[in-house]
Amino acid sequence: MEISVISPVYGCRESIGELYEKVTATLQKICSSYEIIFVNDNCPQNSWEVISAIAKNDKNVKAIKLSRNFGQHYAITAGIDHCSGKYAIVMDCDLQDKPEEMEKLYKKALEGYDVVHGRRVERQDSFFKSFTSKLFYKTLEYFTDTEHDYTIGNFGIYSRKVIDAVKELKEKSRDFLLLVKIVGFKKTEIAVEHSERVYGKSSYNFSKMLDLAIDSIVSHSNKPLRLIVQFGLMVSMLSFFVAVGLVVAHFTYGFSVEGWTSLMVSMFFLFGILFGILGIIGLYIGKIFDQVKNRPLYIIDEMIN
Repeated sequence: MEISVISPVYGCRESIGELYEKVTATLQKICSSYEIIFVNDNCPQNSWEVISAIAKNDKNVKAIKLSRNFGQHYAITAGIDHCSGKYAIVMDCDLQDKPEEMEKLYKKALEGYDVVHGRRVERQDSFFKSFTSKLFYKTLEYFTDTEHDYTIGNFGIYSRKVIDAVKELKEKSRDFLLLVKIVGFKKTEIAVEHSERVYGKSSYNFSKMLDLAIDSIVSHSNKPLRLIVQFGLMVSMLSFFVAVGLVVAHFTYGFSVEGWTSLMVSMFFLFGILFGILGIIGLYIGKIFDQVKNRPLYIIDEMIN
């Protein structure tokens, strides 16, 4: 098997038929053996009917139905676990990533690259989607101390070495691009065309983007804990110098601080900081709890081919 194309499906029922036709036409032009893997992430539009019909008529199509909605990156994980190609191409099902661009990715990979990302130079997204995406990656860059280009998404081609390495990573919190960064190997990127969204709408609202950012940061970085330590030391040093200053002022000038307000404001401030610190620590403990339960990353309800 030369190429496996993996597409997580949630929403966009109308685009699946067109996606299949365009992917098939492109793959038949660039290689002799291929497979298309549709992973139905419990799509509310009952996309399984369309996917299963396509799979029954074309043995090159694998259809995987998850038992419930696990999330995009878990659906990608399911596709990766069941792909057999020398190269794997990951792309969304909404046709914003153009299937015709797979030829450029494949040719670049044949030059000896293990990872070729498609860089969407002109993203055809709404202002809100572009803004939240930039904010997400900037926050991720700061807390994980890595570089992230908001024009790069999951769309790209990955060699068997990369796929096998990613399969070895069993983190419960999944972010496919971060996992690819972790395993390393020879990477590059090329410009690809990005289309406007015709079918459906993005399921990533601000709340989900925020949850994904927190999840990714806590799962891949301990920088928040280090910032807490630094902040605690700064507050302690500031308190020490203020205390020394008050003692000196009292014995030198007879100055003393009176009043209930300043005391209560300081107490509420420090208690707020402490509860925030405990909350961050709680997030890390929660991640440890999720990991040690060792539950499966996803559960398959049905498979075809």
